[in-house]
Amino acid sequence: MSENLLEKLKQYGASDFYPLHMPGHKRRISPFGDPFAIDITEIDGFDDLHHAQGILLEAQRRAARLYGAEESYYLVNGSTCGILAAVSASVARGRRLLLARNSHKSCYHAAFLNDLRVTYVYPPIVGTPAAGRRSAPGEDALAAGAHDTSGILGGRARRSGTVCGICGSIRPEDVREALRRHPDIQAVLVTSPTYDGVVSDIGAVAAEAHAAGAVLIVDEAHGAHFGMHPYFPERALSCGADIVINSVHKTLPSLTQTALLHVQGDRVDREKLRSYLDIYQTSSPSYVLMAGMDACVRLLEEQGGELFGAFVTRLERMRDELRRKLRVLRLVDKDALIYDFDRSKVLISTEQCGMSGPELAAILREKYHLEPEMVAADYVTAIMTVADTQEGFDRLTAALLEIDAALANGMKGALPFSGNCADMAGSAAGMRWAEYPANEEVLTIRQAQESPSESVSLADSAGRVSAEYIYLYPPGVPLLVPGERISEELLQRLARERDAGLALRGMADESGRAIRVVMEATEI
Repeated sequence: MSENLLEKLKQYGASDFYPLHMPGHKRRISPFGDPFAIDITEIDGFDDLHHAQGILLEAQRRAARLYGAEESYYLVNGSTCGILAAVSASVARGRRLLLARNSHKSCYHAAFLNDLRVTYVYPPIVGTPAAGRRSAPGEDALAAGAHDTSGILGGRARRSGTVCGICGSIRPEDVREALRRHPDIQAVLVTSPTYDGVVSDIGAVAAEAHAAGAVLIVDEAHGAHFGMHPYFPERALSCGADIVINSVHKTLPSLTQTALLHVQGDRVDREKLRSYLDIYQTSSPSYVLMAGMDACVRLLEEQGGELFGAFVTRLERMRDELRRKLRVLRLVDKDALIYDFDRSKVLISTEQCGMSGPELAAILREKYHLEPEMVAADYVTAIMTVADTQEGFDRLTAALLEIDAALANGMKGALPFSGNCADMAGSAAGMRWAEYPANEEVLTIRQAQESPSESVSLADSAGRVSAEYIYLYPPGVPLLVPGERISEELLQRLARERDAGLALRGMADESGRAIRVVMEATEI
């Protein structure tokens, strides 16, 4: 007999597994009991989200006041529908978007739906120098904060060390150069913070975008808590962004799939924006989800200062203890190529301890019943929120210190785990000089995905135009986008990463050995 999802969820919820992941309510802050009792449709007295004039309009205005927005809109299809609507309202069909390459797949889907030309701006790859390793040429200068003269727009993004390989902040000067090269860009879209908590200088990026007459859209899905306490980075709305999307479920006590879109200024056609929100959202929005968002906003209005004050105290106490006591594990923090950093993202690097990120995650899960948010080749990410208990902070701290002590004393064998982590373990050596090739754009994403295609061996695909994405996961940033020409340089890079044990994603062929390419007769 097949498993029952509801029963399995109940069993998991009743266990002692602690969530170091989203949603931000951490399965404990609930404004209501039985959801079936309040699950309704648009009956009299309860307004209509797509034509809000009553209680839902006031609820959205309440959210706007909390975030300092001129207008805010409820999103019940997650941040994804907000991204789709924002891009659709800001860039005319067939025109050009400037996109940070380390963007969520919904941004690429927006480009597909609107048949956009896309120009990319590339983040640097950052970290802290690994002990005992001789720096590569120019690497010390990068660690000291010097600019990478190899040219991010040229496609080569270099990291200042070998820890983690996370994407750094988008540089305003690179945005300026892209806007100069492509004056037809109608909107700029950057992700800040990233999944790893990296924040860009949104004020400077906004100034560059606006000087060129472009709209600035910020995917701030992971930063819904920004502005709630000075410990955290400044929110993008306060820095001049025109449209900002927040996933309230990621870092605040709200249900999965709930998000907000904020808009300000006169650069965005709000009527068009609302029409696209109507298109990309369900016509039957969940009142349970909307009630959860309103309850979250009200909670922050009434108790936000107290909740975030206690949260910051617990968070900084834990980070300080880990910084002082960890010997071979490492707490990742702000780097020279990071403008600002969200410290509620707790990244633990395994690079110097003879253990992979997947191994650490497996030990946390199996021995300590701690479930992390994300696992990468060389690090593990935990997301902490206002809903985390002191017990949660204590359990994570104690587990990491115990694991660290065992590793430092050469007792890795005392930390058993089951399962095969080889497919995710990877090797930092293969990522030491990370490159995001500036592939030649031959077709738009839509043209490539809708053109006749054929499957060929990846090894023999040089010169062909891809009809698929290729991601190196993690971090999930596309190395190849549909419509781009496959180069020998890219194939060499992919071979190195596969040899290092990292998995290639995005292709229909799950083995990663074949790729769909556009039939040559359709290339233009």
